[in-house]
Amino acid sequence: MLSTGALRAHLLAARLAGPVATSREVSLRSYRLFAARDPRVTLGLDPEWAWNEQDLLGLMADKCGVSNDPGQVSGPDVIDPERTLSALDAFAARLREAAERGSPVLFGTGHPHRLLGFYAGLADALSAAGCLVLTPAQGRCIDITTRFGVRTYNLDYVRGVALVRETSGVCAGRETGAHTHSPLPVRVVLEGAADAGGPLPELVVGDHGWVCGAGQLGIEAIGLADTDDPALFVGEAEGRVSVAVPLDDAVRSAYYRPLTRYVLNRACLSQ
Repeated sequence: MLSTGALRAHLLAARLAGPVATSREVSLRSYRLFAARDPRVTLGLDPEWAWNEQDLLGLMADKCGVSNDPGQVSGPDVIDPERTLSALDAFAARLREAAERGSPVLFGTGHPHRLLGFYAGLADALSAAGCLVLTPAQGRCIDITTRFGVRTYNLDYVRGVALVRETSGVCAGRETGAHTHSPLPVRVVLEGAADAGGPLPELVVGDHGWVCGAGQLGIEAIGLADTDDPALFVGEAEGRVSVAVPLDDAVRSAYYRPLTRYVLNRACLSQ
């Protein structure tokens, strides 16, 4: 078992919380773009409320613990580990509810090189608890707009976790994939599930467009988000994302293993 105190220490030591690698400049730029409804940062969410930069800064200060001083424009951003721990507890509670109901669950990540192992551990535990971990539309092609233009990706699953990889990439099933913020993959997955006669997920677990895209369509969604991902926290504030966990989403993949242990223990899913 991993105690709350031990996980707090790990969050700080691994820079998952406390001063993180995401810079203040990058976070503030994301808030400006979100206020302008730039799809690169809205991640498939269509906000119901009017959010200006100051509103977003206040929200992120409340949800993540970043400074609410607009005059602070440089240096590393900061995540309050207590907020991370509280959100992880809520995240675990949602997983426990899904396990108790035997809900069909979809896992998807736009950070496969970093977060695949975290989600795969949760998928294994939910599958063992009797949940159906969904894998529809495998191999489907998805055209996603990137800073390099429109690129074609293939949808794939590794250990029950959806991701996309470039069509020129390595063989399917390998633990590689592309970084993406797009909500298009989750839309393709849901369309594929519907075309096949279901079932549709009752819970989506992931990050970026996987969470916001699902939440926008009315499916319960929980996930992880960095200080430059305001969309998940806006979705949580507006009631379309159930839980957004503030942490650095791009540290070494091994640093997320204690979080898997902690969440599964809290969810009473430890194997």
